[in-house]
Amino acid sequence: MTRFDWPGLLRAGLCGVGLRPEEFWRLTPAELMLMLGRDMAAAPLSRDRLDELARAFPDDLKETPDERH
Repeated sequence: MTRFDWPGLLRAGLCGVGLRPEEFWRLTPAELMLMLGRDMAAAPLSRDRLDELARAFPDDLKETPDERH
């Protein structure tokens, strides 16, 4: 489940965009993020990020696919 920073989003909507409370609550989080100029789509995986993940979660070379249960 995705958790939203509702106080932060409300502050951004009311103060940053100038919405009235009833306008804010009619928006979806995606619509608000679009209004704030933020793209909610995940960024594509870069080579640097892939290398970082590979270092953080190395493959266990001691175990072969046939040995997994």
